[in-house]
Amino acid sequence: MQCTSHDEKLARKLENDIANALASRESMASLSFYDRPTSTSCTSGAAKQYDSASVTKTIILGALLYQTGGTLTDEESALARKMITESDNASATTLWKQLSDLTNPKKPNPVKVQEFLDKAGMDNTVLDKEGVWGLTQVTAEDQAKLLRIFTGDDGSVLGSKSRSIALELMNHVQSTQRWGATAGAPLDSVMHVKNGWLQRSQDPDVDTFDKGDWKVNSMAALTEKGYDSGLVVLTENNRVPEGHPAKEGWDYGIDTIETISRSIYRDVYPDAGGYHPSRAATAAAEPPKPE
Repeated sequence: MQCTSHDEKLARKLENDIANALASRESMASLSFYDRPTSTSCTSGAAKQYDSASVTKTIILGALLYQTGGTLTDEESALARKMITESDNASATTLWKQLSDLTNPKKPNPVKVQEFLDKAGMDNTVLDKEGVWGLTQVTAEDQAKLLRIFTGDDGSVLGSKSRSIALELMNHVQSTQRWGATAGAPLDSVMHVKNGWLQRSQDPDVDTFDKGDWKVNSMAALTEKGYDSGLVVLTENNRVPEGHPAKEGWDYGIDTIETISRSIYRDVYPDAGGYHPSRAATAAAEPPKPE
């Protein structure tokens, strides 16, 4: 765990409080946090790669906006909205294929997504060789770079029109999917969020490390009213005790993210009221290979 800040006392408090939050959890977690107004940043295992699940949808969105300059057709706009606000897998798959070389239709080669990653400097993000967007390998560091692009004023990757579209969509994610890296965020901030989750199967050919393992990820940016921060938390090994409902692994992953999130926002914004996200009553695992 490493934090830096113009406020040395804040940096040390964040290091201590985040370490305590991580110590209380049995699952693996990596994070990247930045706060522009205080020049504060924190990382822990931020270069470690994780199965992305639906946080890849922010990459697909970024690639679409990069390729189009933010001028979307009505169909593209509708697909992007469903993909982000409802986390619709079919919409993500359609856009993924649109951004791919389909010489082999069974293995879409997302060349235009890779072009965006290269431009964005997201060098540790690895697209799945089989063309499965949900198994893209992402890092907290690279996803935080993406949040910086969406919320910044540098037009070298995405212009202002594209950035506005990305933030507007992430701001309108449905209420039951606004959990995770928003927990504890100041109530007067404008929150932009995208989450992802999947459970690996118990099939014999699945690596022992992954069997039954829930991957739960969350990324959020805070903007307006003086706020300008981003937080990415990626988790895995959220296990389901034998004989227990599968949802327990999903819940454990979310609790891990929210424990970290609350500790960060409490330190950086000590006088602000914290957001308490809701979540769906049940969890439907996002398939590693979207249909």
